[in-house]
Amino acid sequence: MASADEKNYDDINVTPMVDLYLVLLLIFIVMTAAGVKGVKVELPRASGKASTELGSPKIQAITVGADGNISLNLTPVSLDELENKLSALKTVTPELPVVVRGDSAAQYHKVMAVVAVLGRLGINKIGLATQLEK
Repeated sequence: MASADEKNYDDINVTPMVDLYLVLLLIFIVMTAAGVKGVKVELPRASGKASTELGSPKIQAITVGADGNISLNLTPVSLDELENKLSALKTVTPELPVVVRGDSAAQYHKVMAVVAVLGRLGINKIGLATQLEK
């Protein structure tokens, strides 16, 4: 009979090797995350006053309230007045950007009437404002 000292070990114990690989992986992840830094940039200094000419046109905000009232930049307007004012603004700025803000309780046909006015005027830079679900 063979004693315990003469026992052959045919199996390789991989547990210490896996532990070593996991520790090395952890060190690699920590060092990679620590090595990523932002690029230092010397930002230019701004003058004391803000520029009034920004180069891009001001976005026009059209709001359709829950009661169906339409506002252009916080000014209540009718659908005809909206079309006249946007037409005048479009002659000054051909690429007029517009954001349509429709209340969730507003009737759908009111919002679509506003979008139809924008389509008749040829305004193609239209955004629909939404709110992220919580």
